[in-house]
Amino acid sequence: MLRIDLGALRRGPIDMSQAVPADDPCFQNVELELDEPVQLSGRIMEAGSGRFYWHGRLRTVARSACRRCLKPVEVPVDQQIEVLFTEDEEANDPSAYLIPPRSGGLDPSEAVREELILAVPGYVLCDQKCRGLCPVCGTDFNESSCSCGNNESDPRWAALEVLRSGQSDERK
Repeated sequence: MLRIDLGALRRGPIDMSQAVPADDPCFQNVELELDEPVQLSGRIMEAGSGRFYWHGRLRTVARSACRRCLKPVEVPVDQQIEVLFTEDEEANDPSAYLIPPRSGGLDPSEAVREELILAVPGYVLCDQKCRGLCPVCGTDFNESSCSCGNNESDPRWAALEVLRSGQSDERK
């Protein structure tokens, strides 16, 4: 993973551009698959005593499952990153990442991991018109209709059906 020398940062801003492999240890236990390396770019600069600011971009392609039909879907990720790193252990900023004491470098792995997780939508659709799966037999309604007899409506909706049918009678 990327490691930035704090001594070099104190001398001036550092422009960065690096590809982090999809199988890098910082992405372990992340519940998404990466189809491409994660492209990082941007500038890291000192932002006060013991504070460093990273302004850049994170780009990759992730793979997720459609929430209706479960088919794999490619999700392009292009996220702007604005992260603060600090050496101050007493900092009360929950969005700042702590640099370990007496560390000679800054490791943005945790920030990259979190920004990636936040950038990928929680629910993905293969198509806005995706019709999903039959809850009884599992037939993909995008490809065919099923004959399992799942024409019964859910009994929990019965009260609303009564209201809807009553309103349609009044409008006539």
